[in-house]
Amino acid sequence: MVKFQVSGFANLSKLVHLDLMQNNFSGSIPGEIFHLRNLQYIDISSNQLNGKLSQEVISLQNLKVLRLEANLLQGNIPEEIGNLSQLQRLSLRSNNLLGGIPSSVQNLKEMEELDLRENVLSMEIPVNIGDLTDLTILALSDNKLRGGIPSSVQKLRKLESLRLENNLLTGEIPSWLFDFGNLKDLFVGGNNLTWNSHAKIVPKCMLSQLSMKSCGLSGRIPDWISAQKNLTLMDLSENKLEGEFPLWLAELEVGNIFLSDNQLSGSLPSRLFQTMTLSVLSLSRNNFSGELPENVGDANSLMILMLAENNFSGKIPGSLRIIYRLLLLDLSRNRFSGNPPVFRPDALLAVIDLSYNELSGDIPVTFSQETRILSLGNNNFSGNLPRNLTNFTKLEHLDLHDNKITGEFPGFLSQISTLQVLNLRNNSLRGSIPEEISNLTSLRILDVSSNNLTGEIPAKLGDLVGMIETPTSFESISEVFTFSIGYDLVVNWKKMKQGLSSHSLDIYSLLDLSMNKFSGKIPTSIGALKGLKLLNISYNNLSGNIPSSLGNLESIESLDLSHNQLSGSIPETLTKLQELTNLDVSNNKLEGKIPVGGQMDTMNNLDYYANNSGLCGMQIRVSCPTELSPAKQREDENEAAWFSWGGVGIGYSAGFFLTVATMFFTGYFRTAPPRIRRRRRQNGLRPFL
Repeated sequence: MVKFQVSGFANLSKLVHLDLMQNNFSGSIPGEIFHLRNLQYIDISSNQLNGKLSQEVISLQNLKVLRLEANLLQGNIPEEIGNLSQLQRLSLRSNNLLGGIPSSVQNLKEMEELDLRENVLSMEIPVNIGDLTDLTILALSDNKLRGGIPSSVQKLRKLESLRLENNLLTGEIPSWLFDFGNLKDLFVGGNNLTWNSHAKIVPKCMLSQLSMKSCGLSGRIPDWISAQKNLTLMDLSENKLEGEFPLWLAELEVGNIFLSDNQLSGSLPSRLFQTMTLSVLSLSRNNFSGELPENVGDANSLMILMLAENNFSGKIPGSLRIIYRLLLLDLSRNRFSGNPPVFRPDALLAVIDLSYNELSGDIPVTFSQETRILSLGNNNFSGNLPRNLTNFTKLEHLDLHDNKITGEFPGFLSQISTLQVLNLRNNSLRGSIPEEISNLTSLRILDVSSNNLTGEIPAKLGDLVGMIETPTSFESISEVFTFSIGYDLVVNWKKMKQGLSSHSLDIYSLLDLSMNKFSGKIPTSIGALKGLKLLNISYNNLSGNIPSSLGNLESIESLDLSHNQLSGSIPETLTKLQELTNLDVSNNKLEGKIPVGGQMDTMNNLDYYANNSGLCGMQIRVSCPTELSPAKQREDENEAAWFSWGGVGIGYSAGFFLTVATMFFTGYFRTAPPRIRRRRRQNGLRPFL
């Protein structure tokens, strides 16, 4: 990172063209630039510039192009921007700009391209935006803009690209949008806009890209789309469309089709795959059924195939193996049976999700050497874990939960140094966890619950670097691909099944060893895992005291030690856990006063302390002996105990649903530059249905 300095520009008063894009500059935009009055072109995009866009920009009266996209700029767009009367192209995309779009932009009569996408802009689109009659590109997507689409937009007769998707816009989508003869790209999806199903559309435009995601479309896929012969991208996902996949759509040979989250049914026409142009096919979460056409492999340009959560059955077509360019395959939550295809080891396939089907046989390892995410959970695979898994040298996520895997926990898994998520939950693994597991320095999520593992919990678990400190820069495949496909890690979170969003996986670290037969003491080294959000070691045969080192788990939110043979008192150090929202120590042999202070004062669920030998404290409304007067103590000694706990049955059930993330392809997928972090991550958990 280099601080942006322009001290050498003082002698460049006649400079007309300044291009400093992709130089890793940081800091604010130096004021000296605004003294170069002859500048007509400025491009400082794809850096790490911060601070505000100064109102001094108005001094550049000859400026025709200003590109500052993909930086870290903050604050408002200055109202003075409207004084740059010769400005033709303005791009402030992918920053952190706030406030509204200045009304003064309507004064920029020479403006041809206005790109303010991917900021935090709010309020309404300026009502007179239509005064910019030379506009060919108006891109305002991925903000928080409100209100409707201004009627003045009708005056933009030269408009070729209109991008308003993913805002908070309301009202009806005007039918006159299809009257622009030059319009090629129309993106209005992902708002609160509605579509008049009775509108008779006869488009005067020939669209290349159409996005009407989540616009309340109902009935069959609109027939008027069949006239759009140049269509390369169609996104009608998250609507209420019904009926079968139309043959005319298959014959249009659209390159990128998004119809997920509708109510479409029937089988897929084989004609759909008789094309050289199909690159992305997303039909997840519909009611499609039947077998996949065997000729699916004829679509040799296919890169992304997502058919999750339908009713497809039969065998997975073997012809998939010949699609060399296939990067992502999601066939999860269907009724596929038999064995998966044998894929070419030199193929590009990086993400495979075949979970929640009826596949059987040995665990398949006939996938590409490029495999990063392998999700085979909730099938009928059996046998031992194959040593050939170590051939996947780029593997980040391995999900084999809820199968019939037997044998001992293999030490060779520690050779897959790239592993970040390992889920072997609910199988029949036996033996102990090998100490070599500490070699998995990238491992952040480990779930081996509901197996038959024995022995002591390895002290070496405290050396798992990925659980000690959560990285600020997460370079997994799920971050490289910013278009999310509902890729959730399902965990037992606070006694409930919860789906952890793919955007949150980089900030969550989980360790679940519950429902096994581990014995011995809890290693004090576990306290070194400061990045842990969840630690579950319930339903084992652990004994001894609760280590005071658990008070060092500064990020812990859920701590479950229940159903063991733990004794002694609850350590006072737990009062340091400022993030703790769930603590369960029930069904042990604990005694003494429950610590007070910090979050421990809120840990007052009686069930979570039940069936111990002598706990007391304000959390469970039981006074400790030292807190009673001598007379009261004698009285209590002569009476039967007035408080008893009943056992609590804590049903542990968990699932791991690892769909996938995809990649940027065509103009529709926008990969943020590697140095541009931004707000794409959300910390929230969402219920798994």
